[in-house]
Amino acid sequence: MALSQTVWSLDDQQPLQPAKLLDEKELEELLEAHMELLNPNWLVIGRQVMTPAGKRIDLLCMDQDGDLVVVELKKDLTPREVTAQVMDYAASVAAFTPSEVADIYLEYAKTKQKSENLDQVFQQKYGAALDEENINQQNVKMVIVATAMDSSTERIITYLRNTYMVDINILFFQVLSYQGKRFISRAWFAEDAEESSAPVRRSGKWNGEYYVSFGEGKDSRQWEDAVQYGFISGGGKPWYSQTLGMLEPENRVWVNIPHTGYVGVGIVEAPAVLAKDARFLVNGTEKSLAELSLKGKYMESGDDPDKAEYIVKVRWCKTVPASKAVKETGFFGNQNTVCRPQAEKWHFTVKRLKELWQIEE
Repeated sequence: MALSQTVWSLDDQQPLQPAKLLDEKELEELLEAHMELLNPNWLVIGRQVMTPAGKRIDLLCMDQDGDLVVVELKKDLTPREVTAQVMDYAASVAAFTPSEVADIYLEYAKTKQKSENLDQVFQQKYGAALDEENINQQNVKMVIVATAMDSSTERIITYLRNTYMVDINILFFQVLSYQGKRFISRAWFAEDAEESSAPVRRSGKWNGEYYVSFGEGKDSRQWEDAVQYGFISGGGKPWYSQTLGMLEPENRVWVNIPHTGYVGVGIVEAPAVLAKDARFLVNGTEKSLAELSLKGKYMESGDDPDKAEYIVKVRWCKTVPASKAVKETGFFGNQNTVCRPQAEKWHFTVKRLKELWQIEE
């Protein structure tokens, strides 16, 4: 299917003429700088993003619901193989963890000499904190940008959309010229690709309770250690460790293991310190973290403050094993190690956990 787009000058009563097509790099740069050509409600979070299979996604975007959008660019005809390609990209993106998505944006921000993290730019654009639990909920949108598509591609995309409700679409574009200037026109294959303006999600007041994301890993921190010795931790990069500096003694923290659920609430006893400097009182004897019997690893890159693990000592009020973590519809989640949420979800989450764990004000 090739859309025949004609643009007329009403003043001069003549059509604009076809111009030389953009190459894929020029098209990529144009859309990256002017995402409103695709959708004004999308946020670019990555360019030439590497997949586990060694392929590169032209543009990776996010919408106001935290859903990811894969954009594949083709300067001319779109053969049916591109449909399989963009679906393969979407499958790879669906497997990204929230931390990996956050890292993708951090790397992208470096190329633009920006210092904001994903949570900050999301807040700036949409007026609300990014909810980790909404990221990548197997709802990856796919967009192919091209001048035309063959009949086989049209049949495949129509079948996927209408039969299996796959969120895949094509944006057709054409480059035109008039009096030495170039213009670009575009049209969607299906009308539902463009959404209404993103609503600004109102934030409430912070309730004084801190959210903590405790990221377990096969070769990193373990919740059993945190429960036994009384601490929370984060590290590996400044983005993961620096928010621990927000915590002060007597702050109350609610701990969530990403994709597992809430596992504890406690009171901060001391500010964050490097893991190598942390000390714990065990059976009346003060010990360093390295002297404890631990299931996780915390001392890698201990001398590099940018990569090291940081420890915050906590007096637990209530903990549960990861196998009994509490996770319910409507609960708050965030990719930051520590944050002070203002969203209504956070108020609901804390209220619900207090009821379940019988935590008093």
